[in-house]
Amino acid sequence: MAEEKTRRPPKGQEEKKSSAASFSRAYKASVEEVVGRTGTRGEAIQVRCKVLEGIDQNKVLRRNVKGPVQLGDILMLRETEIEARELSRAGRSGGNS
Repeated sequence: MAEEKTRRPPKGQEEKKSSAASFSRAYKASVEEVVGRTGTRGEAIQVRCKVLEGIDQNKVLRRNVKGPVQLGDILMLRETEIEARELSRAGRSGGNS
């Protein structure tokens, strides 16, 4: 049994690869409230945002955002089903929870 080798096209006649970019659908959401900082070093900001378009239009979600954000900013969300966990009010000096 002989193994088949993959054939390469002759020089100068290489296969052209499609360079078209494909993007996933994103939905606009407006920042309604800045809740606070989260993450191990406080690198993320938790916000409440209102979805402006799509199936979940007018739904208010809690999301974690990395980078600078303020009231009235527009976020582009790839999905609108998952919501971030609520920040605990205790902090590091809190009880045993």
